[in-house]
Amino acid sequence: MRTAYTTCPLCEATCGLELTVEDDRVTAVRGDRHDPFSGGFLCPKGASLGALDADPDRLRTPVARRGDRFEPVSWDEAFALVDRRLNAVITEHGRDAVALYLGNPTVHSLAAGLYVPGLRKASGSRNVFTAATVDQMPKHVACGLLYGGIFSIPVPDIDRTDFLLLLGADPFTSNGSLWTVPDAPGRLKALRARGGAFVVVDPRRSRTAAAADRHLPIVPGTDVFLLLAMVNELFAASLVDLGVLAPHVVGVDEVRELSEPFTPEAVASRCGIDAADIRALTHRLAAAPRAAVYGRIGTTAVEFGTVASWLVDVLNVLTGNLDRPGGAMFPLPAHARRGTGTGRGFTTGRWRSRVRGLPEVAGELPAVTLADEIETPGEGRVRALVTVAGNPALSVPNSGRLDAALSTVDFMVSVDPYLNETTRHADVILPPPPPSRRAHYDLAFLSLAVRNVAKYSRAAVPLGPDERDEGEILLRLTGILAGLGPDADLDALVGLTGDADLSREERLLDARLRSGPYGLSVADLLDRPHGVDLGPLTSRLPEVLRTPSGRVELCPAPIAADVPRVLAALRAPADGLVLIGRRHLRSNNSWLHNVPALVKGKPLCTLLVNPADAARLGLEHGGPARVTSRVGEVEATVEVSADLAPGVVSLPHGWGHDRPGTRLATARAHPGVNVNLLTDDLAVDPLSGTAVLNGVRVDVGPVRSPSPCPSEFPTPTPAQ
Repeated sequence: MRTAYTTCPLCEATCGLELTVEDDRVTAVRGDRHDPFSGGFLCPKGASLGALDADPDRLRTPVARRGDRFEPVSWDEAFALVDRRLNAVITEHGRDAVALYLGNPTVHSLAAGLYVPGLRKASGSRNVFTAATVDQMPKHVACGLLYGGIFSIPVPDIDRTDFLLLLGADPFTSNGSLWTVPDAPGRLKALRARGGAFVVVDPRRSRTAAAADRHLPIVPGTDVFLLLAMVNELFAASLVDLGVLAPHVVGVDEVRELSEPFTPEAVASRCGIDAADIRALTHRLAAAPRAAVYGRIGTTAVEFGTVASWLVDVLNVLTGNLDRPGGAMFPLPAHARRGTGTGRGFTTGRWRSRVRGLPEVAGELPAVTLADEIETPGEGRVRALVTVAGNPALSVPNSGRLDAALSTVDFMVSVDPYLNETTRHADVILPPPPPSRRAHYDLAFLSLAVRNVAKYSRAAVPLGPDERDEGEILLRLTGILAGLGPDADLDALVGLTGDADLSREERLLDARLRSGPYGLSVADLLDRPHGVDLGPLTSRLPEVLRTPSGRVELCPAPIAADVPRVLAALRAPADGLVLIGRRHLRSNNSWLHNVPALVKGKPLCTLLVNPADAARLGLEHGGPARVTSRVGEVEATVEVSADLAPGVVSLPHGWGHDRPGTRLATARAHPGVNVNLLTDDLAVDPLSGTAVLNGVRVDVGPVRSPSPCPSEFPTPTPAQ
C-alpha cells in the first residue's frame, strides 16, 4: 500500500487528490488536505476516480472493426492500419477529406494539451471541429476581440470580491467553468460570511441560486437584453466609472450609443425581470466596493452568445472592476509568457465551411456543420474522421443526423477508452490509459484559476504491458498525418534532442515553466507534490493585451454589427415553451455515466417542468412526456418542480445511452434520453458558430401509457 497525489481530471476545478494504491490499483480516493488551492475539497466525481480507473468496460488495447465486430489487435497492427487507410483517403481526395473532432476531455489532458496542436497542423485540413462550438466559443471570441487573445479570459476574484453577479451558471454543481474555482460552494459561503453578497440570474432555481442572496428567474436566451439594459442604466444614471482603467480603454461612447434602445422598460417583458429590479441590480453592482460579473453556458450556448459574453466584460469595465483585486482578473499561470501589451489582435472567417459557408473561428469550423460536410458530395467532402476524446453522436445538435452520417465515412479512427455512441462507428479505436496512469498538469485550467498555483504529478500507477502512453498515441497519429508513417521519431516530431531523466512531456513542460513568469521547473513541482501557491491574482493591464492599439477594444466592429439583430429580436413576439439544459454534480457531459456510483439512486435524466405548466399540459410527476422540436422528438420522464420558471422545460446534456453496438453496461442500464435529438443544427450564434442549446422552442405533451418508474419518483413537496 502506498499514497500518491494527483489532480482530479474530471472537471475544471483542479482539486488535489490523495490516492491509496494497492498492487497498482487505486483503492481509495480522498481530497488532498494539504493542497494549497483546493484544501481537501472533494466532490462525488473525484471520489469515483478509482471506479473509473477500474471500469471493466474500459478498452485496454486497440480494437479494429472486423465486419460487424470489434476485435483486439496489437498497437503495431492498429497504427499500420490507420496509416494505410488514412493516407489512402488523403492521396485520393486531399487533406480536407480528413476531418478532426476534438472532445472536451482533451483540455483535461497534459499530453493532449502539448500534442493536439501538432496533430491539427499535421492534418493540413480545414475541417477541424471541437466541442468548443457546443460550449464556450462565444467567450473566446468576445475576449479575442476585446483583449486580442482568445485565452485572455478574466475570472471573478471570488476570494476578495464584495458582490458577484452570476448569469446562466451553477458553480455549486459545476465547481466553475471557464473559471477554475475548487470548492465554489465554500468560497461563495465565505463571500457572504465576510459581508458580501451574490445574485444568480437563471431560469432554474439551481443549487447556487438557492444559496444566493437573490435569485432572478429569466426567460432563457434573453440575458443579452438584461445585460444591455444594465449597460443602458449605467450610462443613464451616470454610474460609469472606469477609474484607473480609463487610459487603457477605447470605445466607451460607442457602447453607450449601442445600448440606448435597451432601456429597462424596453426589455423587462421579454426577459421576465421587472424594470425596477434591473435598475436595482445595476445600482447594486455599481455601488459595491469590489464586484464582478460572470456568465457561463446559459449566456454562451444561446442565439446571441457572443454579444452576451461581451457584455459581461463590458459591465466589468464600465464599473471599473476589470483587472483589480476583487473584480474580474487575468490569472498568470506558471507556464505563461508575458506579452508586450500589443499584438495582431483577433479575427475570424479566414476560411468558410464548404456547404453552409459558416466562418472559421480560432482555426476551426462549427460542429453543427460536420454532418453537412460528410453528407454533401463534391470536392472537399469529408470521407475520413479522426476523433479524440469526443462523443459528437450525443453532443452535437440534431445528433440523430450526425449519428447516421458517421456510419457513412470511408474510414474513422478514435482515440478513446470506450466503445461508445460515437466510436461504435470507428474502424480503429486507440485507447489511452486511465487517469491514474497519466501524468497531470493543467495547461488550460490553471490559466483560469482564481489563485495563481502550479501542480504537476507523475502517473500514480505504471502503464500495463499492453498500454500505451496517451502522448505516444497522439504523436503516432501526428506522424501518420504528416506522412512520416507510424514509426516516426517521436522526439524529432516535437523538436527534442538528447537523453534526459525527464519524460518527453516533462521536458516540454519544463521548458515552458523555466521560461515562465516564476522560473519554476518540473523538479520544483515534483518536490512539492501538493502544489505550489504563487499568490493571489495581480493586475496585468496593459501587458496582457494583444490588440493592435494596445488598449481594450470595448466596442469591436463585429459585435457592434450584431447588435441590430439583437434589437430586432427584442421587438419580435416570443411565446411557447422553451427547452434548456442543466448539470448535475455527479455528471459531466457523457463521460461518467458508466460509473455505478455516479448513476445510482434517483434518475438524473428527467424532464423538469414547472407545476403550472404540468397542470396545463396534463403531465404527471413520474409519468412520460413527449417533447418535440423542429428536428426530432423524445420521450422523457417528467419531474415536476417549482424550481423551474413557467414556460421552461429542462433536460440534461450527455445522455441517450441506448444505441446498439456500444460496450457501456452501466450507462445502457441508465440510458436517459438525448436532448440533442431536439436541439437544432441550423440554429447558431453567427459570430462564434456556437450551437444554440438553450432557449430551443419545443412542444410538450403527455404520453398515454403507464408511468415508467413510479417508485423512483416520490410526490414533490413544496420545497422541491
